[in-house]
Amino acid sequence: MNQLLLKGFEVELFTGSPNGQNVGVAVEVTRDLHDFVKEPDHRNIEYITSPIKDYALLSEALLAPRRRLREWLSLKNLTILPGSTLSLGDSERFERSDPVNPYHDLIEATYGTRVVTASIHINLGIEDLSVLFAALRLVRCEAALFLALSASSPFLNGLSTGMHSQRWVQFPLTPLNVPLFANHGHYVSWVEEQLETGNMTNERHFWTSVRPNGPKRPYQLNRLELRICDLITDTNVLLAVTALLELRVLSIVRSPNLNDPFLASQLDKYELAELSNKNDVAAAEASLNSTLHHWRDGSSIVCREWLDQILEEVTPLAVEMGLSDQLKPLYSVITHGNQAMQWLEAYSTGQSVEAVLQKSIVAMQAEETFTGRGGVMLG
Repeated sequence: MNQLLLKGFEVELFTGSPNGQNVGVAVEVTRDLHDFVKEPDHRNIEYITSPIKDYALLSEALLAPRRRLREWLSLKNLTILPGSTLSLGDSERFERSDPVNPYHDLIEATYGTRVVTASIHINLGIEDLSVLFAALRLVRCEAALFLALSASSPFLNGLSTGMHSQRWVQFPLTPLNVPLFANHGHYVSWVEEQLETGNMTNERHFWTSVRPNGPKRPYQLNRLELRICDLITDTNVLLAVTALLELRVLSIVRSPNLNDPFLASQLDKYELAELSNKNDVAAAEASLNSTLHHWRDGSSIVCREWLDQILEEVTPLAVEMGLSDQLKPLYSVITHGNQAMQWLEAYSTGQSVEAVLQKSIVAMQAEETFTGRGGVMLG
């Protein structure tokens, strides 16, 4: 594994009016645009990118579907909404996209609008199962860092919630207790047990910060799926987060004894799982300002400082893999704050949630007039 990995994205979006109000049109969108799929609530829509290794091609792969969706929405005087929660929407009411889907029945009855969120799932192709499960352990223990970089959901129902990622706080993690998997066999037996006991309804009903994925879960696996990130609308930042994730996985390949928590931590597997869960909650509350606990020894560390350490650690590998420039947007995020922090700063000066959202709607649309990182204006 001396080359870049395949990378694919599952992108969930909210649709709504230019003033930031949520408006559900998923049924109509999926009827007319075949590369989009419905979520249980029709205020959400999702698209999935094909696996690509080259970062130079990923920006356009992410932006092209957004342009198609925006063109469709503009005919109805609607737009794409930034953020990962119903910032101005009604979280008391579930708006079904498919009233006859029995799985959606279960979701609505069990979770309600807690699941009505938007996020980015980042998938990295890993065929070697021993590498895959070592990578899953490392990423599980560092998932809070990726949430901190991506946090974009401080609002709900027109109010500040006090959280940087309200999405992660409200989303129902399922099952509640997920171990760090020792290997593929451990994962298979655990999933089979969850299905037998009813903790999971099907193999997809596994909602956690990071999970293995593949063509026939849990038996055939070929990728790591990071699920913790809030929606990142700036593709340069999203690709920087992806590059950091990829470099952490490649670090496992190069130096497993230094980077696999089962080999390099002073904590046992139960302590590591508990530490990771607590870190995720802390990052949801204060993101880059949060105090986390390092998986190597459990010591406390400010999230920004941990990210600075990791970026310094991966720098030689980034140079070797040609990813140094790709990481640059992260330094700006660490210095100036993620989207949630910038929104909350504007909100603290007296700007309304509506005004904050409207500025970001305009910025999100402006990005789509450019292709790739080169900033070439579309004709």
